[in-house]
Amino acid sequence: MSKLERNWQYAEQYPGETDALVRARRLSLELGVEPVSRSVAAQLSAFTVLAGAKAVCEIGTGVGVSGLSLLRYAPEATLTSIELEAEHLREAKGVFAQAGIPAARLRLIEGDARHVVPRLNLAAYDLVLVDADPAQLLEHFENALGIVRPGGCIIVPGVFAHGRVPDPAARDEATIACRDLLALVAESPAIAPMLSPAGDGVLALVRLDG
Repeated sequence: MSKLERNWQYAEQYPGETDALVRARRLSLELGVEPVSRSVAAQLSAFTVLAGAKAVCEIGTGVGVSGLSLLRYAPEATLTSIELEAEHLREAKGVFAQAGIPAARLRLIEGDARHVVPRLNLAAYDLVLVDADPAQLLEHFENALGIVRPGGCIIVPGVFAHGRVPDPAARDEATIACRDLLALVAESPAIAPMLSPAGDGVLALVRLDG
């Protein structure tokens, strides 16, 4: 194992998690839903605090691992979370309730985020998490850019597409979409991007004012 691999492994194992997060992670795996890794969950928690986020939107609820992470250290933040799969959303409601998250801090929406997000208020969110079908990544990102305020953050986990993005031989739809997004934000004067190797890659960016 190389030094970089040891560093990555250490970082993945380092963050502690609440009992609620451990339960949600276990439930995700039982249902075949891939949750964000522990290090990515820790980054989500920190980004919410660093952004001073009060209004958070999540595209792709899963069963609540990311949502719990986003709210972990932000007791005044509210979460709007959108999920296509009704079963996952039902499980997420139970996860949030068991974790003691008040219903007033949650708006869980069942539906296709490509249709739901354009109906949300423009520039109304401090932080937007995009964790949905990578083949639709560019459309989700464009919609997220519309609802995040100037100075707000968009976070996209999984941008390495299970390690395929750095492999020039990988040309599947999801991998190409991730590469296209990375190229787009790297070249845009309206975005300040940051790419982390945590988990399966985390793209975080700030929408610049103007």
